[in-house]
Amino acid sequence: MLNSKKLQLAYKRYLKNFADKSTLDKVQLKYEEAESENTPIVESQDIGKDHILLINLYRISSYWLSVWKNEVLINGNNSSIGLKQMQQVTLYQCMCRHIYKDRYPKMKLINYSFESNIIALIHFNMYGWAKEETLFFNFIEDYFGENIMEANDWKQHIWFLLELYLQYTNKTLLGTNDHVHLAARSTLEDRDKRCDLIPEELGIYREVLDRWNTPDLDEITQLIAKMSDHHATLASDLGESLEFGNFDYAFYPYEILFLLHVRKKQGLPNPEHFDDFLMNTPEAKMNIQDPEPYPELDPLLKMVDEFYRKNYPEYIPNQHGELFQ
Repeated sequence: MLNSKKLQLAYKRYLKNFADKSTLDKVQLKYEEAESENTPIVESQDIGKDHILLINLYRISSYWLSVWKNEVLINGNNSSIGLKQMQQVTLYQCMCRHIYKDRYPKMKLINYSFESNIIALIHFNMYGWAKEETLFFNFIEDYFGENIMEANDWKQHIWFLLELYLQYTNKTLLGTNDHVHLAARSTLEDRDKRCDLIPEELGIYREVLDRWNTPDLDEITQLIAKMSDHHATLASDLGESLEFGNFDYAFYPYEILFLLHVRKKQGLPNPEHFDDFLMNTPEAKMNIQDPEPYPELDPLLKMVDEFYRKNYPEYIPNQHGELFQ
């Protein structure tokens, strides 16, 4: 059961983490350090050290995370530019990681995970960035379960998002769009890959997947209320809960926003107002346009992209022209 006082205290901690100006200053400094490290590699076209470019991508994402939180949570602006920049970085992490899948097969990266990839995929869909969404889904499909797309993820809402995405877009993964998490467990087990963390059941999310396209407004309102209560309960354990417990997205209910998005695109009714705490946070109330304009590509990210395009013909974006334009 949701403890309102505990939830409020967790939210205050969430805000405080980004209200401290030194936080933004630190990530700005890390961003500048990445620029200092990357520049000589790019200028000398040193492919012997270029894995450093990939490793440093997380610093770009961390910088934009702080920018987004400061704009929305602290300054009260309805801006998603920082969030969009983060999703762009995630795509490039995958594209660059592909270069090293054989050279450094066990390479681990900060902020590179199955979870972050699915989150980026559904944001591309919400933003209407069709070209990048197609590229990203094909990448996930092609490399699912391999060293550059490990899928042994325990978070129920991530499997919910993936299955909802598949059903909404009429796509399949591993030959199905129904109980995808179980298909993933079975497939990875057959390949002698780790699958022990993938959940066997999805709780409230299974209820929603069974009825996500109901035309009954009262029914979907009740299901969303259950989702919000579940998310808020986990977020109230900020810093401790494995699901919705981190400072990146603890109070950003993107799984509910994606559900509202797909229902709207299907012409199905959605609640116009929410009375609960989670769905009234500044992040939950961000306005998403249809389609959402591309932000100007981060200059350091652009530098990295241009380097790989020039030095690696197999770099996947070389097959797709310019991205995010």
